[in-house]
Amino acid sequence: MSDKKNEDYAIRMPESGARSPFGGERDSFLPPRSARPAQVQLSSQIAKIENNPGVSILAYCLSSISMTVVNKYVVSGSEWNLNFFYLGVQAVVCILAIELCKQLGLITNLAPFEINKGKRWFPISLLLVGMIYTSTKSLQYLSVPVYTIFKNLTIIVIAYGEVLWFGGSVTPLALLSFGLMVLSSVVAAWADTRSASQSVEAAEALATLNAGYAWMGMNVFCTASYVLGMRKVIKNMNFKDWDTMFYNNFLTIPVLIVCSLLSEDWSSANLAKNFPPETRNSLLLGMIYSGIATIFISYCSAWCIRITSSTTYSMVGALNKLPIAVSGLVFFAAPVTVGSVSAIILGFISGIVYAWAKVRQTQVAKNTLPTTQPTMSASSASNRDANS
Repeated sequence: MSDKKNEDYAIRMPESGARSPFGGERDSFLPPRSARPAQVQLSSQIAKIENNPGVSILAYCLSSISMTVVNKYVVSGSEWNLNFFYLGVQAVVCILAIELCKQLGLITNLAPFEINKGKRWFPISLLLVGMIYTSTKSLQYLSVPVYTIFKNLTIIVIAYGEVLWFGGSVTPLALLSFGLMVLSSVVAAWADTRSASQSVEAAEALATLNAGYAWMGMNVFCTASYVLGMRKVIKNMNFKDWDTMFYNNFLTIPVLIVCSLLSEDWSSANLAKNFPPETRNSLLLGMIYSGIATIFISYCSAWCIRITSSTTYSMVGALNKLPIAVSGLVFFAAPVTVGSVSAIILGFISGIVYAWAKVRQTQVAKNTLPTTQPTMSASSASNRDANS
């Protein structure tokens, strides 16, 4: 009876959008439905994190440090000799991660691959192969602090490459930073050589250092060639945010595979040396992470610039060299001497001076009436052209 009574006195409301007997719509009298409190709270927390400058800076620093540490861990084995294979795995993992993000809707501005663009970009990809291969080889033979300090020399070569080919200029403050970079590299090399000469196997340690310095020298010129060449080509490519990363990794995969098959030993005995059972799983995990970390670095870089500014980003990049160098002392037991610490401090100061010089140069350009098109650095021009 109670159920029947409820049915007798029930008033059936019209469906959503249907008109009531009084000529109005039911929806106009009802308050809008509010989102669930848990969803609102979660969305607000995510928004706070996304708009927090400190979090974006921390994410960029951690992604950059982790990438260097993982690369050093993978290539630092005493029997390691599969650098092309390692870089190929990086590229494949990066492409798969990009495609997965595209399918999930996380990446929306990735254009389909075009053969004509691929042919025009292929020489730049070859320069990239040279850059990343010499980078892993130098990191294999040098400590992380020395590697980080010597990477500053790339800035000098790029700067004078811009002067020769793009009409750039070098300010006195930038010239001071270059002097500090060279000085820090000399001090680092002196401290490293002195420490190696005092070790038990001095001859072998010095030979390893000399090989590392040779690979580092090649890496400086390969990196400068890649950056300057990319600036020249990217203007006509109309690449967006993710296109450059996609084309770079996609086009380098066949090159890296061919180089690995032709120049590296794929015998079972050599594979066992490179992947010993006690560290095999951690090495494979590190190789996979290094491919994903390239996307993390790209996203965190764009996030840091969007939340803060390009000026803050350049300063963070300069300041980030210190924790990267310190990570080598912490994770890989690099020798801590007066010379090595002095070199790290000098390299850190030179990075800050250079970042400040670029900030000053940008401010002067903004306060000057333009009579000609201003000259931009290779990195700035590449970012502008990719996002235009």
